[in-house]
Amino acid sequence: MLLYMSNSAQKTTSTPLHSVSVAGAVVREDGRLLAIRRADNGTWELPGGVLELTESPEAGVTREVWEETGVRVEVEELTGVYKNTTRGVVALVFRCKPAGGEERTSAESTAVEWLTPEEITARMAEVYAIRLLDALDDKGPHVRSHDGCHLITQQ
Repeated sequence: MLLYMSNSAQKTTSTPLHSVSVAGAVVREDGRLLAIRRADNGTWELPGGVLELTESPEAGVTREVWEETGVRVEVEELTGVYKNTTRGVVALVFRCKPAGGEERTSAESTAVEWLTPEEITARMAEVYAIRLLDALDDKGPHVRSHDGCHLITQQ
């Protein structure tokens, strides 16, 4: 703060820019979770994307899951808020249940699968796997930060 005050005459303030994304932790009755292999980088993640300016978070997650997987969902509850401190992305994750549709790939996904929690842990980077696993524990909503690779331990 002292540094900012000493430089205040220069008027070099910056406003942090963040984007808000939404993702669906879609849980089937047998406990399997919906996951996609992203077309752009080949990583396994939960379906989701950037929230449109005029849509509610629930509408956004419903749209994103449908677009990427062909699965229609019913949004149940917010299970976590996750911030990527490197990219300035805040992700809202909602537990959902399937409500129709049929799995298919899209321009954004090269595979769509229902995975067990163990498969999630094996296939996904920790910062994405934790979002799905948090949705299963009924202790949320969780609030976590990461640097894109590793969870940042809260002090």
